[in-house]
Amino acid sequence: MNKPFAITLDVGSSLANKTGSWRTERPVYVDRLPPCNHACPAGENIQQWLFHAEEGNYEAAWRQIMKDNPMPAVMGRVCYHTCEGACNRAKLDKPVGIHAIERFLGDLAIAEKWNVNVEAKASGKSVLVVGAGPSGLAAAYHLALLGHAVTIREAGPFAGGMMRFGIPKYRLPREVLDAEIQRIVDLGVKIELNTRVDDLDAVLATHRFDAVFLAVGAHLAKRAYIPAGDASKILDAVSLLRGMETGEQPLLGRRVLVYGGGNTAMDAARSAKRLGATETIVVYRRTREKMPAHDFEVQEAMEEGIMFKWLSTIKSESGGTFTVEKMKLDDKGKPQPTGEYEEMQADSLVLALGQDVDLSFLGKLKGLSINDGVVQVDSNMMTGCKGVFAGGDMVPAERTVTVAVGHGKKAARCIDAYLKNSVYAPPPKHELAVFDALNSWYYSDAPATVQPMLDLARRESTFEEVVGGLDQSNALFEARRCLSCGNCFECDNCFGVCPDNAVIKLGQGKRYAFNYDYCKGCSLCANECPCGAIKMVPETI
Repeated sequence: MNKPFAITLDVGSSLANKTGSWRTERPVYVDRLPPCNHACPAGENIQQWLFHAEEGNYEAAWRQIMKDNPMPAVMGRVCYHTCEGACNRAKLDKPVGIHAIERFLGDLAIAEKWNVNVEAKASGKSVLVVGAGPSGLAAAYHLALLGHAVTIREAGPFAGGMMRFGIPKYRLPREVLDAEIQRIVDLGVKIELNTRVDDLDAVLATHRFDAVFLAVGAHLAKRAYIPAGDASKILDAVSLLRGMETGEQPLLGRRVLVYGGGNTAMDAARSAKRLGATETIVVYRRTREKMPAHDFEVQEAMEEGIMFKWLSTIKSESGGTFTVEKMKLDDKGKPQPTGEYEEMQADSLVLALGQDVDLSFLGKLKGLSINDGVVQVDSNMMTGCKGVFAGGDMVPAERTVTVAVGHGKKAARCIDAYLKNSVYAPPPKHELAVFDALNSWYYSDAPATVQPMLDLARRESTFEEVVGGLDQSNALFEARRCLSCGNCFECDNCFGVCPDNAVIKLGQGKRYAFNYDYCKGCSLCANECPCGAIKMVPETI
């Protein structure tokens, strides 16, 4: 968190670091790392922007987000909010709805036409970004702010990558995505659409780029061998979702099977329902507890009438009849065949078994190391080829929009350092602010704000956005549920409880200091600090 640091004073003391033999410990003000910040793959300073939001200073909150993430309206919709999973407030009641507040700020910025400006001087350096997905766009944004000229080459007809071609409109309206991409373009980033890079080595031989960032998404669907009498009845989820964006929607029929258990399977099943399927059944070889899809995605799918067939795997198809084998989990939780079969009738089968990255364009590039379908990078995200960096789906990591955006930001900083003949060194982190360090009894009950949902009838028949946003009143309320874990917010508790007048107020925004001439080391201030921003340390002579 970037609030002003409090300082400690030893006013008028003739004994350095000690005021009397009765004191064995002294209090010091500390800044701890909030768990939400720590858990954010994009590296957002969440507590800092929540601090602005809870004061009603929404533009300042948005600008704080924009230091790390150029697409808050997108992220507030599609991020799986690991920050909320780490939120200390969850141990009191419910976590702060961070994603909902971020979405509110992103939407408000679009409505108010807030923009960011490039303040850095032009560096004279140019960077090629391959792929206009979340990682490539984030890298381009940060590189542009650092003064570099950026060109993105995108194979598809639109920018956005899997945000556009893998996330349905009912989760991410395209006008929101387009607005945040346009803001990046307005910084001077050049996006060349329908421009596939087939041979990176040839491109670098004919065009002058000082560095390259590879950010190609996982657009290739994994296939499974399923003997089929009519192969046209089997398609993959990536093609289905992409076709909905390009206007090439397949005819799925009335009864659709979706094979897989991830978030893409949920998107495919819910989309099939909206495309007219009267029955959509997800076939998965494990149980719901073992499903990689996020629980809220499964729950929303069930609400929309999606059915699930657990512990099952599809073996073959013939004339619209699918043979399904029942599975059982062994003592290690892995599915094992039982030899028991049943038949299911369906008009089509959608495979949602994961995706791979097309790395064929890297074939002639020297120095690259590719392992298990991904490019290996060092701690600064550089590949084995000097000046060529990679991130997002192309490198070993969890494949989410938030992770990709974080990669883009880190890569931009590493590329900037490389262009300056330096190496990027991230700043050190403070110790984590754990729940046990807080004094939760100071915080009043504040039930979490529930986002509105589109009614079921419209959810099943249209691609209107399912989850609604917050308004100014409930966004403000939700922001004020933040506990400010580990960082002083000037509540005056330490000032009020000190029996010796040893706490000095330094003025609004400057926090406090200790006068150790008066402090006896009783630790009342540390015990009564709501957010755990005071630490007792051993006294020294």
